[in-house]
Amino acid sequence: MKDMKERYKLIPEVFFVLFRDEKVLLGRRTNTGYNDGNYGLPGGHGENRETIRQGIVREAKEELGLDVMPDDLELLLVQSRWCADKDNPHARVGFYFAPRDFSGEPKNMEPEKCDDLQFFALDELPENIVPHIKSALTALEKGRAYDEFDWETLVP
Repeated sequence: MKDMKERYKLIPEVFFVLFRDEKVLLGRRTNTGYNDGNYGLPGGHGENRETIRQGIVREAKEELGLDVMPDDLELLLVQSRWCADKDNPHARVGFYFAPRDFSGEPKNMEPEKCDDLQFFALDELPENIVPHIKSALTALEKGRAYDEFDWETLVP
């Protein structure tokens, strides 16, 4: 049997983008070990044996208490990003979806991981925002459906 090179792998991320009155819902991270004190979108990693939309539905329920049907999600943006982690540098791909419809009112379902949840205008985002989330929201504001983040760190 011929030597097979291991294929390139990406870590999928799923993000729930909820707009209301031209503002986007952001939560401030706490006690997570990653970007604590910074605002980000509800979301997380895609999990094994779930589609990207199923991941969004799961995260909307877990983090915000919202019920969303997969067919009610609209893909807004795909983001390719490099994570220059010194112990584990790797690539990720983020899928940003907005609901066309949902039931419930957004509330902070994970206060141990999020200490503030509020809507922000895209042109008045907080200074303390997760950098790749800011890049994604800037791309959305400019009408782009694709974004690349932090790949320049690979250029010698």
